[in-house]
Amino acid sequence: MKVPAFHLSTEEIREELAPIRHPFSIAVCRAKNPFNIGAIIRTAHSFLVSEIFLVGTEPWYERAAMGMAKYETIVECPDEQAFLEAVRGRPLIGVERDHARTTLWEAEMPDGLVFLFGSENDGLSDTLLSACSEVLAIPMYGINHSYPVAIAAGMVMCEWARRKDPRGKRSP
Repeated sequence: MKVPAFHLSTEEIREELAPIRHPFSIAVCRAKNPFNIGAIIRTAHSFLVSEIFLVGTEPWYERAAMGMAKYETIVECPDEQAFLEAVRGRPLIGVERDHARTTLWEAEMPDGLVFLFGSENDGLSDTLLSACSEVLAIPMYGINHSYPVAIAAGMVMCEWARRKDPRGKRSP
């Protein structure tokens, strides 16, 4: 008989989640709105990503993660070089409209990939863009120039899940 989750320690819950985590990660360049980082961590937990890379040293608002940060593997990278070293050898897919070469609907999503989201102030730097094997944009239909980063991250993780989960497949 399984013990209800509320009786398990944080480490026991992390151990239970480990084998069902998905083979992709996300990375976020921290800047501007610390609430967004917490919201992204909360959403990443819902999709059981492998790990969450936080690039930069700006603080983030832990309450926005609604307690989910304690169940996640959060890798803090003080700068871009530390991040690139941490993900060396993995497919890196940038999410940025202005430099996109494909869309979220068309991009390949191999196992082990890391989705990279830029800061809301500056997007992805030239260094990070050049390290990406692909840069994708999320299709937009209004006059806005971009989605808020927390929303964009949720949309990208949802598309990854839709493609991988048998329930997400649609017949023509």
